[in-house]
Amino acid sequence: MNPDLRPLAEASASEPWYQPAGNEVELFEQCHAHQLAVMLKGPTGCGKTRFVEHMAWRLGRPLITIACHDDLAASDLIGRYLIQHDGTVWQDGPLTRAVRQGAICYLDEVVEARQDTVVVLHALTDHRRILPIDKTGENLQAAPGFQLVVSYNPGYQRMLKDLKPSTRQRFVAMDLDFPAAEHEANIVRHESGVDHATATGLVSLALRIRQLKDRGLSEVPSTRLLIAAATLSTCGIGLREACYAAIVSPLSDEPSMIDALRDLVDGTFI
Repeated sequence: MNPDLRPLAEASASEPWYQPAGNEVELFEQCHAHQLAVMLKGPTGCGKTRFVEHMAWRLGRPLITIACHDDLAASDLIGRYLIQHDGTVWQDGPLTRAVRQGAICYLDEVVEARQDTVVVLHALTDHRRILPIDKTGENLQAAPGFQLVVSYNPGYQRMLKDLKPSTRQRFVAMDLDFPAAEHEANIVRHESGVDHATATGLVSLALRIRQLKDRGLSEVPSTRLLIAAATLSTCGIGLREACYAAIVSPLSDEPSMIDALRDLVDGTFI
């Protein structure tokens, strides 16, 4: 695991652009001010990570991002002893660094981590705000400004695994979704540089494809995929070809579904 440790001053001198869909910015700010952990729920590619980056910039806090996976152990978060030529030395993990620095610690797709790993977060999400480090005997008190933020995709995880109620109830949950069509078109245009008509067409295509959810299509096109297709089109790739590569192929390997999706592309961009 190579967690992304990015002090704000080094990571981004400019604001990570984010277009609010509701009151999520104000809600997050209040959670941060009152030391409440936050859970971001929403489909893949709807802007959860960008939202956290924007809020870290807005609040002036360092951001440490951890991509969770099946092999993520508690020691990957907390730290471990390393053997060196002159003995052993303790090395903090990314969660421990965030607690010491007063950073925002973002665990992306937290449900992918093992349950015994997720349990180490519990003492940080209530009034104690401590991180027990068993190997050093330290009960580390979270520095001012520390906040724990996790994300996951409820629709996808419900079929595979989910967070325990004892974990879920330690977070303020914020439901994020794909933006309204007009807002999503504005995001695609801003992030890729395409014209308004192209951005609107891509969003129209996405809305049509999203209607196929649970009808043979397990995942629907994210805003991220629309931006990828738009970006390719600005580089001289034909728009339909860009959609085949950036939207259709990532969504399915089933020949009949691919044909149906390509038909939707062709019908949208005649």
